[in-house]
Formats: sequence, C-alpha cells, structure tokens
Amino acid sequence: MDLISCYRIPFSTNVERVALAAGHKGIEIEWIDVDPGDRSSVVAVSGQPLVPVLVAGDEVVADSPRILEWLEQRFPDPPLLPLDPARRAEVQVFVDWFNRVWKRWPNAINDGEGEHGEHVDEMRRAVGIFETLLDGRDFLLGDFGLADVIAFPFLKYASLGRQPGDIDSFHAVLADQMPLSEGSPLHAWTARVDALPRG
Repeated sequence: MDLISCYRIPFSTNVERVALAAGHKGIEIEWIDVDPGDRSSVVAVSGQPLVPVLVAGDEVVADSPRILEWLEQRFPDPPLLPLDPARRAEVQVFVDWFNRVWKRWPNAINDGEGEHGEHVDEMRRAVGIFETLLDGRDFLLGDFGLADVIAFPFLKYASLGRQPGDIDSFHAVLADQMPLSEGSPLHAWTARVDALPRG
C-alpha cells in the first residue's frame, strides 16, 4: 500500500472521523496541515476546498464518509461495520440519518437558516435518542464502530465544550445547543471514545 496522506484543518469534525477510524485500524497517516484561510492546496489535489482529502498513490478521496468506506474496504480488520448483514444495515441506517438529517440542524442554526427554535428543539430531542442507544452498552450500537466514528466528533462538544483556540461558530452551536444532565451516559461515552487512539 502506498503512503496514505490526508489534508486537514485544525478542529475539523470530519477530519477527526478519519483519525478515529485510522487509529482503530492501526493505519499510519501522514497529515498535511492546511491554513483554513488558504485551501488552494486542497483544491489543487481534489478540485474542491473541503477537508478531509485522502491521497494514496493515484487515488484521491474527498468527503469523510467516502474516506471511511475506502478505509474499510482496504483495511477490513478490525472492522468498523458488523459482519452480520442485518446489524450492518442497522449501522448504515444510523449513519445515513446522522449525516442527512441530524447534521442539518446544527448547520442550519449556524447558517441562520429556517426556524432557529425548531432546529434547537430537534437537536435537544435527539440527545434522548443517543442516550437511549447507550442504555446498557458502552458504544452507540454495541461494539465500537462506524456509528461512534461518525457521531463522536460532533456530540463530544456537549460534554467537553470547545478546545482552547477553537473559534468555529459551528462548534459553538454543538457545545451550546445540546445540554446534558450530569448523569447523561453521553459523558461516559465521550470519555471512552476520546481515550481511543487516533491515526
């Protein structure tokens, strides 16, 4: 396998997805840091400005879900997806909902689109869904896997807040609009996932 490199910017939620997956699989990645104000190098390699962008030999893969799929196909052990077809489908349904539905709410709040209050209400209702998924188990859908990789970089803000130097307004939405009770299982889940290695 050719050297795997990946373009990133500081505090990127989508980049952390890739780092978590790579850490789980024991994959070494050469990280290429990009100035958020100058993404010309990202555009030059991928034709678009968003990170992460993975480069391995002649292959260039943009978009974190596509990169995660690429890693799973080429490094299947240890897996991020269950081997059982029915359980695999359950994880894929969760991932699709998170990316297509849940992520729209904080993005809309940050962009000032639609009904702010409705989006906040949806985010806060979803906290209960995540907490229920953690009832009696350590990770969202059983064993650590793709669901945790997809959700953690976003949900962690409810427990950890923003890191020093992180001035991203989207991350402020994530930190401010998902209040957790002291006994929320999301705190323990966040600590468990945060302790895992990154690639």
